[in-house]
Amino acid sequence: MIESWIWPAALGVLGLIFGSFIATVALRWPEGRSALRGRSQCDSCRKALRAHELVPLLSYALQRGRCRACGAAIHPGHPGVEVAGMLIGIAAGLVAPGWHGVAGAVFGWLLLALAALDLAAFWLPNALTALLALAGIVDGLFFPPNLADRLLGGLFGFGLLWLVAFTYRHVRGREGLGGGDPKMFGGIGLWLGASMLAPVLLAASLIGLAVALAVRISGRKMEMTSRLPLGTLLAVAAFPAWLYSTGV
Repeated sequence: MIESWIWPAALGVLGLIFGSFIATVALRWPEGRSALRGRSQCDSCRKALRAHELVPLLSYALQRGRCRACGAAIHPGHPGVEVAGMLIGIAAGLVAPGWHGVAGAVFGWLLLALAALDLAAFWLPNALTALLALAGIVDGLFFPPNLADRLLGGLFGFGLLWLVAFTYRHVRGREGLGGGDPKMFGGIGLWLGASMLAPVLLAASLIGLAVALAVRISGRKMEMTSRLPLGTLLAVAAFPAWLYSTGV
């Protein structure tokens, strides 16, 4: 029998590895560069990185956040996403030691990938939102909530934000939501079920208001037409909702 502490430890290490990959994807994919082909390289000078320069967090710390070859600053998204991936793995393993926790970590890492891409480029790729949805259905074959609740959650999640986007477009004459936001919220519904959608949307809205307020306080310009990455806000709200619903 696997000791309970091994699950958060192992998932935390996996989270560091996945976080490193997710950060690379978020920086390269919007630019049309593949994170799967070729060797890892410096984003500034394109020098191929060696194995000892690719250790999550440790390499960044030892290199003091700079490329050894050109001295350019390493994008802070790398260590930030690596830490986030690690924390997701640890939290999932603590709340649900076992395969349920592994599934929850996968949910968190998929959300992290979508959040990072939306934050970097206001982009929620169909491939990732579809993978989030498919993984939620597969998870429902083994863990609660039941498939009926999940399917309702997927339908309501997508339908609600699609209706908001449709109404805003016809009333204001311009786009108010990206096309990926309803798909992502539908995917979240397929993981959490219909009953958790309202708390997630409320939490995401409050986080968005807090961000907007912080921007205004810092002296930067924030207008009614300013964009916030809704996918990122939904991701930040959805994973804690999974932790809560699993732990109760």
